[in-house]
Amino acid sequence: MSENAARKTMIVTGGSKGIGASICRAAAAAGYNVALTYKGDLEGAKAVAGEVEAAGGKALIVNGDVAIEADIIRLFEEVDRTFGAPDVLVNNAGVVGPLGRLEQVSAQTLNDILTINVTGSFLCCREAVKRMSTRNGGRGGVIVNMSSRAAELGGAGEWIHYAATKGAVDSLTYGLGREVAGEGIRVNAVAPGLIATNLHAAAGAPDRLARLGPNVPMGRPGEPEEVAEVVLWLASPAARYVTSAVVPVSGGR
Repeated sequence: MSENAARKTMIVTGGSKGIGASICRAAAAAGYNVALTYKGDLEGAKAVAGEVEAAGGKALIVNGDVAIEADIIRLFEEVDRTFGAPDVLVNNAGVVGPLGRLEQVSAQTLNDILTINVTGSFLCCREAVKRMSTRNGGRGGVIVNMSSRAAELGGAGEWIHYAATKGAVDSLTYGLGREVAGEGIRVNAVAPGLIATNLHAAAGAPDRLARLGPNVPMGRPGEPEEVAEVVLWLASPAARYVTSAVVPVSGGR
């Protein structure tokens, strides 16, 4: 069996930047082929794919929007054709929406965030379970959802809308993990806290890391690689008895 044929396959939605890109790099280093999705950032996706291939893996880049069911189905079909059934799904793609109080949130903003963060995660899980479940003839697998400490902290004054979607992701993780525990699938989530990515500046708060970092019990923001390491642990046999768990990666925040 060739080296690439022996490699497992990990899907990482939103893998062109930030935490997603770090997960792709860590996956390649751990011996995975990687299918990563992007929306609008082709150059970033190509750069990450190049790093995956430099580490010895194969990379598949898929342009797609997790808010669109047809794009999700196409993603999994392309993975099927290229690698076969996936071994790991990381539901990383998501948005925070505009900063602001609840009284400023529009119905359109709510619909957009819910569709991407919640519906997209549900549908990606659906397609993964269809392929992974031993009940359906699959060989099992792992799903890791991207939650946030905001789900518990609430996001007051900033992102209550985002926090609520991550609360839904937690519920998805608890429920689906129990639903498919006997079918060879483990379902967990990571809940990052304040992480040093461009998310904060893109949301209109470029000073957020500097302002909030000293208040983290460990005294600093986390790095994307520190989240990726926990994702890879959850995907590994070392976490074989862990399911329906949400793991904080937050420096105590």
